[in-house]
Amino acid sequence: MAETAEIARPTFFSARQGSAPVSLRLAQVEKRFDKNHVLCGINLDIPAGQFVAIVGKSGCGKSTLLRLLVGLDQPGSGEIALTTDRPDAKPNARIVFQEPRLLPWASILDNVIVGAGEDASREDAQYAARRVLEEVQLADKAGQWPSELSGGQRQRAALARALVSNPGLLVLDEPLGALDALTRISMQRLIARVWRSLGFTAILVTHDVSEAVHLADRVIVLDQGRISLDVTISSAHPRQHGDPDLALYERQLLEAIMGREGV
Repeated sequence: MAETAEIARPTFFSARQGSAPVSLRLAQVEKRFDKNHVLCGINLDIPAGQFVAIVGKSGCGKSTLLRLLVGLDQPGSGEIALTTDRPDAKPNARIVFQEPRLLPWASILDNVIVGAGEDASREDAQYAARRVLEEVQLADKAGQWPSELSGGQRQRAALARALVSNPGLLVLDEPLGALDALTRISMQRLIARVWRSLGFTAILVTHDVSEAVHLADRVIVLDQGRISLDVTISSAHPRQHGDPDLALYERQLLEAIMGREGV
């Protein structure tokens, strides 16, 4: 009986109602802040389950675009449509920021439970939170405080909090930017593995071109609020750092961002 009950219990692994990979369509999306024209007529189609990275110089509109996608800001004009291929599923989007933004007075387990939402019972939310902590290799840290974890561990906890609701769209706003090089590579591998396992649509903003081509199916370059390049990365997953094929993509992207003279 106990085994039957566990199989029936909702978990973040299950394709439960309300969770399905999200497709996105942006049509002539514009955004201004006073006189600053941040996004200028963005047109973009992202199929369900794709991993897209967005790169570009500081101030090109990357983070603004992400905030529009998850509803933290609204476009000045144009249309953003998030849809799923299941009529019973509502588009479910979550965001992971550069700072983990964990509640310092709550345990790691309770921080993750926050991401389950108010609709989940405490019992189901706790069960799902423990499962997702296992997935991000933090099961043994569930009872600890955020201050007791390393920077990489805190970012894994933030990722777990976003994943516990089984999102159809996961948006990552430079989540690895503050990590040291080795921890960053470890987190890249973790994000890639979880994405392949769960099948959500992922959109990553990063300043690191190497990170973009290592993780993404597709890399978009923003330049002064416009898409200047859209590149498909055809290398198979999982990918290895130092792959010469990836280096060719990196050079192409750096030339688009910096110009040939800057590479």
